[in-house]
Amino acid sequence: QVQLVESGGGLVQDGGSLRLSCVASGRTLFNYKVGWFRQPTGKEREFLTSITWSGGSINYADSVKGRFTISMDNAKNTMYLQMSSLKPEDTAVYYCNAQLIGVPYWGQGTQVTVSS
Repeated sequence: QVQLVESGGGLVQDGGSLRLSCVASGRTLFNYKVGWFRQPTGKEREFLTSITWSGGSINYADSVKGRFTISMDNAKNTMYLQMSSLKPEDTAVYYCNAQLIGVPYWGQGTQVTVSS
């Protein structure tokens, strides 16, 4: 089992920046595919970015490409989402995700609100 806990959400102004963290426990995420998703109120959860923990190509949704950056700290078993040039339409609950052989694990989510 993998437990994921996000933090770092909050209220930020249009054009601002935030860094989200996701700490994993239970087992190392090596060989897992990890990433971030978000879910605006009343809408479906959407993919933002992903990478294989052991290394590999990074994928970004067009909506966040050039503004969001995923990274990992192996020593801390933690992944991050650096978000810049935030827009009101980025307002959502943000979730980290880890999956191995098709089995997904989710954090509880952290709210990000961007004010105009």
